[in-house]
Amino acid sequence: MKDFLRQNGILLLVIALLLSILIGVFSYVMGGEADFLSNIATTVASPIRNGVAAAADWAEGVYGYMFRYGEVERELADLRAQVRELEEKVRQGEEASRENEQLRQLLELKERRRSFDLETAKVTARSNSNWESTLTLSKGSSDGIQAGDCVITETGVLVGVVDKTGINWSTVSTVINTETEMGGIVTRTYSAGVLEGDFSLMNQGKLKLNYLPEGAQLVTGDEVLTSGRGDMFPSGLEVGQVEGVFTDPSGQIRYAVIVPSVTLDSLIEVFVIKNFDITE
Repeated sequence: MKDFLRQNGILLLVIALLLSILIGVFSYVMGGEADFLSNIATTVASPIRNGVAAAADWAEGVYGYMFRYGEVERELADLRAQVRELEEKVRQGEEASRENEQLRQLLELKERRRSFDLETAKVTARSNSNWESTLTLSKGSSDGIQAGDCVITETGVLVGVVDKTGINWSTVSTVINTETEMGGIVTRTYSAGVLEGDFSLMNQGKLKLNYLPEGAQLVTGDEVLTSGRGDMFPSGLEVGQVEGVFTDPSGQIRYAVIVPSVTLDSLIEVFVIKNFDITE
C-alpha cells in the first residue's frame, strides 16, 4: 500500500483536485441542483483525499526518520570520538603510572646499590632459538657499555650479560643462554654453586645452579642471587627461584633447576651496570 501511494500519490492528488473543480463548476452552473452529483463526487474523492493525506503523512514520517537517523549517526560518531579520546587518556595514564613505578623502583635500587653506575637502554630486538637467547640494546660503546657488563631490570633482577658491543648497540646474552656462567648462592641456606645455561633448559626458559655442595638442603621456591664470586659480576642480584634439585646421570654432581625472575619476552627497557664497587 505504501509503495502504491508513494508511486501514485501525485496522480491521486491531481485527480482529487480535478473532481473538486468539477463539483464546483456543476454547483455553479446548475444553481444548487448538483447536490446529487456533488455527493457522488465527494463520495468518490473522499478515499482518494484520505489516501493522499496518508501518503503525505508517510512521506513526512520518512523525512523525519531520515533526519533523525542522520542526527543519530552524528551523535554516534561523536561518542566514538569521545571513547577513542578517553581510551588514549587511559593508555597515557597507564604508561605514566608504569614509568612512575619504574622510576620509583629504580630510585630504590640506586639507594640500595649506590655504587652502581647505570646506563638506561631500550630493547630493540630479541633472538630466541634452539641455540641462543639474546637481546639487542639501543646503546653501545659510545655510552660506555662494554662486554661483560651485567644487565638488570629496575628492581635489580638479572637479565643477562653484555656479550658484544657496537658504537650504538650491544648484544646481551640472557640469563638462560647457554653461555651464562657466574657464581650463584641460595639465600636461605647460603649454598653456593655456579649458574649455568643449558640447551635443554633454555627451551623451557630456565637455567641450572650447578655443583651444589653435597649436604645442601634446597627446597622449591628458594631464592637464588648472584654471589659475586670472582669479582666479575656484582653480588646480590636476584636471579630466580629453585624449581627442583637433581643429580646428573653420573651420580656425582647435584644441581638445581632455576626459574628466572625476569620475564624476557616483555622487557622494554633495561639498565646496564657499567661500574660497581667490589664487596669484600
